[in-house]
Amino acid sequence: MADYDEDSNRLTLKLVYYGPALSGKTTNLMRLHDILSPELKGEMMVLETKNDRTLFFDMLPLGITAPSGLLIKLKLYTVPGQVAHDSTRKAVLSRADGVVFVADSQRTQSTNNAQSFENLAKNVARVGLDFDSLPMVVQFNKRDLAEIETEEEVLQRWSKTQWPIVFSAATLSKGVEETFHKLLQAVYLYADKYYSLNSKHGLDQTAFIAGITGSKTLSSASSGA
Repeated sequence: MADYDEDSNRLTLKLVYYGPALSGKTTNLMRLHDILSPELKGEMMVLETKNDRTLFFDMLPLGITAPSGLLIKLKLYTVPGQVAHDSTRKAVLSRADGVVFVADSQRTQSTNNAQSFENLAKNVARVGLDFDSLPMVVQFNKRDLAEIETEEEVLQRWSKTQWPIVFSAATLSKGVEETFHKLLQAVYLYADKYYSLNSKHGLDQTAFIAGITGSKTLSSASSGA
């Protein structure tokens, strides 16, 4: 649920990276911080918990200004993977506008992936969000390791779902930006529906994604349109 402040002409969107412990959620955001070059980008902040790297992660914030002057901020968070921190998961997930579910591709982690995804579905309902309409991307990370499920095995289980599937090796920066790009596509459609980003603020999907990612190619194409 986006936070729109009419007085300051600011729209804040909250994106959450969810998944089992040590699946690569924080690594995704660290790589994004290195890769992206939007108009506005703050410093990273990581709060650590015992035996798990992240309590939550806030990259304050990515941001762009629409042609109308509307300031659009994105706050990216991760949640702790350990079950003991479920109350924190719910707090971070509250009012989320989009989710990346980061699964661990190792065969030994399939049960943890399933339990974490089930927990995501339950917590989405608990914080009052609609699981079916929530913008989401599923990322299968750690493709650079041995003993991983094949892409065919993953797609056999997930191809009939409504969410895009991305294969990644976040430590190598592979698939990280693609995952984020796909989430931005879905989040834009949601934000445009409720806040008229295109018709009222002159910001189409291409320019939105180009602005957030700092893509010169997309920005140039959008400017020439």
